Amino acid sequence: MVTRTYQERFKTLKGVFDEFTNRTIFTLQSQGVFDDLLSPLSVGKESNVFIGQKEGKKVIVKIYRVQNCDFKRMFSYIGKDPRYAYLQRQRRQIVFAWAQREYRNLLWAAKAKVRVPEALGWLQHIIVEEMIGTDIPAPRLKDGLPENPQQFLDLIIAEMQKLYRSGLIHGDLSAFNILNDKENPVFIDFSQATMVKTPNSEELLERDIKNLVQFFAKLHVRASSEEIFKKVAGK
Repeated sequence: MVTRTYQERFKTLKGVFDEFTNRTIFTLQSQGVFDDLLSPLSVGKESNVFIGQKEGKKVIVKIYRVQNCDFKRMFSYIGKDPRYAYLQRQRRQIVFAWAQREYRNLLWAAKAKVRVPEALGWLQHIIVEEMIGTDIPAPRLKDGLPENPQQFLDLIIAEMQKLYRSGLIHGDLSAFNILNDKENPVFIDFSQATMVKTPNSEELLERDIKNLVQFFAKLHVRASSEEIFKKVAGK
């Protein structure tokens, strides 16, 4: 429950975020999407990720940096998505649509029973989602290597199958965007996920598979890109 006024919260956040971001954060808090920001988790070129809190539970708050985002690159991806055919080449509109797309894709994947964080809320350039992990976030696959790499790869392929059959492709799958949650894969970072019927979807799926094959080869798992493609796409 949010009890502080916008003015009180602005004093706390002043100098950390611009006023537009502060207002967006306050709106999400006022709507009960989350209560507070606790600490930074990661700082990227295009977004900052924070650990937040909602009713005593930790959540993830992802804030896209509107002025830093490569909106031309974003448009090259999202412009091919039939859901965003209306978009024009305007920075703020593209960044907001990019964040909304990630939120919508998380909802889509969850409906398909894919292991993903629960999407809790979205507004403008901010997404709030479940934190995978109890006290600390589950590690990314690159930092939390599985005890049984072959089994872990098989689990990843099973999740990819469910996602594909629902009509979606992750499009940016790698050891950076898969969490190792107690020896189970959880897919994150869905901003580049696109519909199977998008013209470049097979190209993105092939790239996802190539990333996985190369990573697991380092863990002494031999896998065929062609065989994985057949398993995922059924062709």
